[in-house]
Amino acid sequence: MGTFYLIIVDGLGVGAQEDSHLYGDVGANTLGHVSMVSKCRLPNLQKMGIGNIIPVDTVQPVMNPICSWGKLREVSAGKDSTTGHWEIAGVTLEKDFPTYPDGFPDEIVNAFCDAVGIDGVLVNNPYSGTEVIQLFGDEHLKTGRPILYTSADSVFQLACHESVTSVETLYSWCKIARDKIMIGDHAVGRVIARPFTGISGNYTRLTDQRHDFSLVPPKPNLPEFLQEHGIKTYSIGKIIDLFAECGFDFFKRTKNNAEGIAELLSLMDEVGDGFVFINLIDTDQLFGHRNDPIGYGKSLEEFDQALPEIIAKMKSDDVLVITGDHGNDPTTPGTDHTREFTPLLVLDNRTEEVGSLGIRSSFRDIAASACNYFQIDHPFHGKSFLK
Repeated sequence: MGTFYLIIVDGLGVGAQEDSHLYGDVGANTLGHVSMVSKCRLPNLQKMGIGNIIPVDTVQPVMNPICSWGKLREVSAGKDSTTGHWEIAGVTLEKDFPTYPDGFPDEIVNAFCDAVGIDGVLVNNPYSGTEVIQLFGDEHLKTGRPILYTSADSVFQLACHESVTSVETLYSWCKIARDKIMIGDHAVGRVIARPFTGISGNYTRLTDQRHDFSLVPPKPNLPEFLQEHGIKTYSIGKIIDLFAECGFDFFKRTKNNAEGIAELLSLMDEVGDGFVFINLIDTDQLFGHRNDPIGYGKSLEEFDQALPEIIAKMKSDDVLVITGDHGNDPTTPGTDHTREFTPLLVLDNRTEEVGSLGIRSSFRDIAASACNYFQIDHPFHGKSFLK
């Protein structure tokens, strides 16, 4: 038995899905548009076959890629990180998590304020996280009231300056919101603590101290299912938060992609076998949501440069899968996720045979493939792409 490595490049889409009109995302194409604008150079991803999936301005298709290639269709309702990661793990959501385009109702806000002992909140509307702290940071410092905001995703986000509310207190407030307020019909996908620092006109989010409080994923889901069958499971990045700290024997939260890649390379020297699930968040958090295709392209280049060392550390019976969890096209007018296909690159060291994997019917094919790799019969409604 070897190791199944699953890398999620957060927010990496490869073109709008057939149902993108339902989400206002017709024409979205994260990889295509980022490449066109940033002129990013991705020689290692090119060798792996990413240019065989869709036309990419700066990446050529190759005759003999080292990976099999294809793209994945999301069938769950929504385009949230939790939705995407859960479907990758075999869980399908038939109904969207609740969203709040007009802000949270009074019953929610009042219940939250009563539960944590504060006299009110600021904003309570959808906002860009970087914009909202610049616009309302001064008022927050004067009143002490937390900044409550949401987005097109199913999130309850709470931002506080570290000098006004300690990070530990902010975490406790978010935990109360998760466990006691955002439940039932209001069970959002994530409650997110967003601490920030800085001075008027120059507030900065403390992204390394962000904390996501996710719903507990329903069973069966891939990490817990593998654990139940004696497979060691490892999380790097925000994976552990998206699964409410369930299903992993080892986890390491990371500040950025560089740290995530370093943790992966270190782990590859230590792990003999198991399932390693890693999220690289910068593309989504720092660049997709901020409409920064140049930064997005540079982040892809950073990942591309790390690939030779990652591949060199793989053992002869290991498998590496690279994909995304949704799109986040930074060239679109909004700052939200986009409903897109995601790329699928599969490096299977057990065989030299590669080829097109086509358009897969669901993200769940990854869960089916992981179980296939470990030779476990599984309950997930997916089809393995491994030989």
